[in-house]
Amino acid sequence: MGTLLAGMEQKESFEAMGLDPALLRAVRALGYVSPTPIQKQAIPAVLAGHDLIGTAQTGSGKTAAYFLPTLHRLLAQTPGKTRVLVLAPTRELAAQIETALHDLGRGTRVRGKAVYGGVGMEPQTTALRHGVEVVIATPGRLLDHMERGNTDFRALQVLVLDEADRMLDMGFLPDVRRIVGALPRERQTLMFSATMPREVEDLARSILRSPVRVQASPPQRPPDTIQHEAYVVPQHLKTPLLVQLLGREDMLSVLIFTRTKRRADRLCHQVAQVGFPVARIHGDRSQGQREAALEGFRSGRHQVLVATDVAARGLDVLGITHVINYDIPPDPTDYIHRVGRTARMDAVGEAITLIAPEEERDLQAIERTLGRPIPRLRLTGFDYSAPPPPRVRGPPPRAPRREGFRGPPARQRSAPPRGRPGRHGRSPHRGQ
Repeated sequence: MGTLLAGMEQKESFEAMGLDPALLRAVRALGYVSPTPIQKQAIPAVLAGHDLIGTAQTGSGKTAAYFLPTLHRLLAQTPGKTRVLVLAPTRELAAQIETALHDLGRGTRVRGKAVYGGVGMEPQTTALRHGVEVVIATPGRLLDHMERGNTDFRALQVLVLDEADRMLDMGFLPDVRRIVGALPRERQTLMFSATMPREVEDLARSILRSPVRVQASPPQRPPDTIQHEAYVVPQHLKTPLLVQLLGREDMLSVLIFTRTKRRADRLCHQVAQVGFPVARIHGDRSQGQREAALEGFRSGRHQVLVATDVAARGLDVLGITHVINYDIPPDPTDYIHRVGRTARMDAVGEAITLIAPEEERDLQAIERTLGRPIPRLRLTGFDYSAPPPPRVRGPPPRAPRREGFRGPPARQRSAPPRGRPGRHGRSPHRGQ
């Protein structure tokens, strides 16, 4: 199904693509020097009106790859009606896509609105009923609005499915099919996915027409600019080892992944107790709490962000220097998505995994996916034989606040719960 990008010239500059001058000014203001590989391939194809399947890792510039050509198209039309719909699997990704739209559309009259759960419906209802050119939505909340008659997609021209594999992983396939079934059949459809499992291929076959295929990098591979390391350490010593690692001078902006929400809460408390500026994000945090944590981390107010896999995809923060797997992910694909939060836009990053001896088999599976071994390191001066601490009740004593953190490095671009559908086909993630 589909054709490889062939016979279509790849433009080496944004100017050569013939984009609207307002978009070129926005691109320059954002500091983009030249198109990324996915942008070089996708933008000409989208401008030519083709349906498209893009295989691209997070951090590859895919959001601009579909927004620049669709915004170019919108600028030639009368504003007021919804012409572009972007579906995203999580609230965080939807909010970040909305930010990207505002950045790329600065200086134009194009308006967009992100629609997702966890926040009140009234502002979203008002925006949808008054008409915005671009709607960015999670499937569950969008269906809520559609059922209430808040949406009008009769003039829709472009549908984008961002991170389609994650959408299916989370059980959104019935919702996606219901949404697509309510849209005009004559439209351009763009699908982006980090991986292309059979379910994504089946969905693409049913909703795209003779799509062009573009691929920015081999699937299941993180950026080559990530340095991978592992520290073999008993479970009860993971936190002491982590604290020592966080004290390194190069640990400027650190994203730490845990397996569960409870472990994220506990680790965040422990890291805060020894004086590191830290926030946390997971499924039990309110939308306001999530946004505050992300903003604090993005601005550099927090050196450390502790997260569950809710943040593994779609979290777009430039300048993350380190990703630390406090708990090793059970699936190698999850490892790829986690560590992809660093080394974005061809920057350099470091991925560190704390691995208990009984987790060695999981690390070997990750190595097979990467196609290379991950060095096992030992921290000099650390006592790996220390016994577990005695169990005590109550929080640990408060330690003096650590001094000297000056925030993350300048944000710069180098080189320029799995769910199953519920009853009646409704996704259990209705609030997304």
